[in-house]
Amino acid sequence: MNKMINKLSLASLGLVLLSSSVFAHGPTPQRVDEHITIDAEVATVWQKVNAFDQLDKWHPAVESITMQDETTRIVTLKSGGEITESLDESDADRHYIGYRLLKENIEAMPVSFYTIGIEVEPNDTGSKVSWSGRFYRADTGNFPPENLNDEAAVKAMTEYAKTGLEGLKASLEK
Repeated sequence: MNKMINKLSLASLGLVLLSSSVFAHGPTPQRVDEHITIDAEVATVWQKVNAFDQLDKWHPAVESITMQDETTRIVTLKSGGEITESLDESDADRHYIGYRLLKENIEAMPVSFYTIGIEVEPNDTGSKVSWSGRFYRADTGNFPPENLNDEAAVKAMTEYAKTGLEGLKASLEK
């Protein structure tokens, strides 16, 4: 009889754990896709975008860049805080650069991880620059506070992309 009760107890516990895991899920990936047209040749725009150590020269939100090595940079933001990023890809033929967050700082950017790709393509009036990001919110638990939830992450990453693209345009169309 005790063995049967133990089996029933284990089965009940298993159902409870299974049902709670159905409702418990982590964050879903978020995305940002922004574009801008710049009145400059692709080669000129690509030269700026591809200079991994020069983001502070055109992104208005960036105070400075410190390179740790050829592929790792520390981005100091004007709003305060630092984020560490790592270069994953630089494709001169595609005019594409891809990098990712290497070390999170949720006070500086309310995300736990991101990848960003910037691509430069020819356009009728010069170049089209596309900024695409994939990311997760800062608090990866099931009930994040407002400042660390999906909406906060999307807002921050969208603003960062738009500001960056506008700064790139302004730096090239002087």
